[in-house]
Order: sequence, then structure tokens, then C-alpha cells
Amino acid sequence: MNPAEDYILNQEEPFKSILLQLQVLVETTAPKVELKFKYRLPFYYLNGKPFCYFNVSRKKGYVDVGFWSSAHLSVHLDKMVTEKRKVMRSLRYFNLEDMDAEVFMEVIQDAETVNHKGFWK
Repeated sequence: MNPAEDYILNQEEPFKSILLQLQVLVETTAPKVELKFKYRLPFYYLNGKPFCYFNVSRKKGYVDVGFWSSAHLSVHLDKMVTEKRKVMRSLRYFNLEDMDAEVFMEVIQDAETVNHKGFWK
């Protein structure tokens, strides 16, 4: 098993369930992504470039899904968190009930179309 999968499977609930659901959604929506373990986090790459990552904040009680090319995203920006970050945007989930799969998949699809543009605008 790779370290990214270990990271996901070794989380406490509700984080583990959230991460597993997110993993399924990412991999079915963008089947060409590759799951790696970078920066001590599960990090998806698309065509050799960073795509998105999962980060569990146990202290604050959420899972963050950060999008590498978030400066170029155009859908559901009102649902994304920037919190003290200049460029990076993320979707944040405190429990499974917070997750709107349709919104998440639309953001993944948008990120897929702009991933080639890189981190900065």
C-alpha cells in the first residue's frame, strides 16, 4: 500500500469516511489522476502536474481539499475557503453530510480544464 492510502486509512472517524468518499469522487471524476504522497499529504497529480490534495486538520475538525490551480477556477468559488492564503482555495468538510457530491465533482471538472495553467494567475 502506498503512503497516501495509509494516510487515508489510518485517520480517525469522521475523517476516514470523508477522505474515502473524496477519493472515490476524485478518481471517478478525473480518472487520469495519480495519487502520490507529497508534502506528507495525499496529493493527486494530473499529467505530471499537481492537481489537488487532502489535508486533515484534527485540531480544527475538518478535511481540506486544496486545488493547485485554484487561481484559475471559475465554479463554486462562493463555497471555497481561502482563509489566510493568497492564492490557494479549498473545499472544507467537517462531516459527510456537508459534502455536496455534485458541487465537488463540478469543481474537479473545472480544475481538470485549468490544471495546465499552473499555480499563479
